[in-house]
Amino acid sequence: MVHGVSMEGSSVVLAFGTPAVADRRFIAANDNGPKDPVKTVTVRRMLDQSGVAIKIKVPVTEFIGVAVATAISVEGVLTSSIELVHSDSALNYRVFEEEGNQSVVAEWQNWGKKLRLPLFIKAGDGAYMPYSQQVDGVMLGSSASRRKLAAEAGRRPRFLNRRTPGQVDA
Repeated sequence: MVHGVSMEGSSVVLAFGTPAVADRRFIAANDNGPKDPVKTVTVRRMLDQSGVAIKIKVPVTEFIGVAVATAISVEGVLTSSIELVHSDSALNYRVFEEEGNQSVVAEWQNWGKKLRLPLFIKAGDGAYMPYSQQVDGVMLGSSASRRKLAAEAGRRPRFLNRRTPGQVDA
């Protein structure tokens, strides 16, 4: 029994003798598409006026960072939560919540590391404060230049030091 496999973008069918190989999908070797599928978060909301439930797919790259927040209820119960922060606050997405704070810091740092987003702390008034400006151990923001330009260094370049300046005949 011969099974066939069709390749995307082609009308050619490859024939193989084993069904395990026949069930695979092949794509072109020179595919210029993304190597990994785009990570998205599905935000579910209810529209206020109509009451219709909608789903919005937001790419992870659109989120600003990962924030941790703690709150104490009227009964005195401490709850901690982690949310993905978006520039539009309606698209913020809560990814973790627990009573107490036993594992919230580890989860918070793990979410930031896996999604490569900066970490924030949500203050009591709702403002987000940056925890640190590091992503994967690399400091972000303004950095000191590693090498100075020749004009800044106040000296001649090394290869020109071997040469003597020419004499100007007057």
